[in-house]
Amino acid sequence: MKKLDEVHKEFIDHLKGKKRASATVLAYGKDIEQLVKFLTEELKRTHVHEVKADDIRNFLEKLEKTGYTKKSISRKLNSTKTFFRYLKVQEYITDDPASLVDHPKFETKPPRILSPIEYRALRDAARDDARIAAIIEVLLQTGIRIGELANLRTDDIFFSEGAKEGNLFVRALENRLERTVPLNKAAETALKRYLQVRPKTTNKALFITKTGKPLLVRNIRTAIDRYYKKAGIAGAKVNDLRHTWVAHHLQSGASIVLISKVAGHKRLSTTERYLALVQIPKGEEKLRLEQL
Repeated sequence: MKKLDEVHKEFIDHLKGKKRASATVLAYGKDIEQLVKFLTEELKRTHVHEVKADDIRNFLEKLEKTGYTKKSISRKLNSTKTFFRYLKVQEYITDDPASLVDHPKFETKPPRILSPIEYRALRDAARDDARIAAIIEVLLQTGIRIGELANLRTDDIFFSEGAKEGNLFVRALENRLERTVPLNKAAETALKRYLQVRPKTTNKALFITKTGKPLLVRNIRTAIDRYYKKAGIAGAKVNDLRHTWVAHHLQSGASIVLISKVAGHKRLSTTERYLALVQIPKGEEKLRLEQL
């Protein structure tokens, strides 16, 4: 008979072995740690076979009473269901109690799409900060993820030469695939301006601090949030620059297959979700990306 605290660690090691994203492993680890603590301390459940469906429902009810949103509770239930499926596959339990527990119903908000006025205001707010201005322009003009941007190196940039277009090489990041992303004039101009003032260092990270250390995702997020506030843009997040890139190009008539490939979506269905948010023009699909 397996103890809950033992299989918790084993489950996390299993996720790491499957090369799941570090953020995913961390989230699952915290969710299951919270569940195990509730089961062992409040319900006095020690072994996995003792856990019933009502125990999991009681855990979810406690989360709701302590202020968790239904969306957060649903995510924690996803972690719980994955955990108990693992236990069943390992034959630590014969019946899966989590399979009997339903997700709470909640409305999923559509992605926030910035208007041209908003993203131009964001540009204006950050124009005196060459580093953040370049970051904003790259995110807006290429649609790459913030983690991918933080992972860029100086030798991943290829500026345009003659008739040859510039591009970014986006490195494989955990479970994401590597790809080459077009780099338009607006992004090139912002990057060249930043590189002129970038601190001299042997560090190959593209975006760095004044002391030459790589700029972390949380630093980038904090800085852009500050400029959103300065620009008077409410309710927007860093990822909304990526959402805006996808929506803008779909609305301009770009091929959905092209957008999906450049965005690094694993499935075309992920890109198709944006179709409900924009009006697609009739006619031939564009095979080139425009500048925002």
